[in-house]
Amino acid sequence: MKDLIKVGEMAPDFKLKDQSGAEISLSSFSGKKVLLSWHPLAWTAVCMDQMRSLERNFKSFEEKNTVVLGFSIDSQPSKSVWARVLCLDGVRILADFHPLGEVTKNYGLFSEERGSSDRANVLIGADGIVIWVKKYDIHALPDVEEVLAQL
Repeated sequence: MKDLIKVGEMAPDFKLKDQSGAEISLSSFSGKKVLLSWHPLAWTAVCMDQMRSLERNFKSFEEKNTVVLGFSIDSQPSKSVWARVLCLDGVRILADFHPLGEVTKNYGLFSEERGSSDRANVLIGADGIVIWVKKYDIHALPDVEEVLAQL
């Protein structure tokens, strides 16, 4: 298994579908910072709170030239319904479903034990270099203010 990505490393590019079925690639956000926010599985309480917190603070991220992308290994149809239930209008949530967890594994965030991702935030600079990484306890809600302070 790959080690957790580190500050100073080039973030691996990817192409995944978001909740609307649009193909999203990291490289398409060149010149912007990108927050990759991993939640283990949709439809669980802390994961819902994590994505809602990002949505509530979406404008703050925009003001800091930062794109917010939520990540999990759930399928795109599941992400589509979940995004509607959560009323996500700004935050895109990506389906790292097939091949299962490939992007998550490339970032060193796949838990073989659980068969899902860890809970983590990876902040990528406008140049594609990782500038901040934090892994959280699986039951802990990431502090969005802590993330915003890194920008």
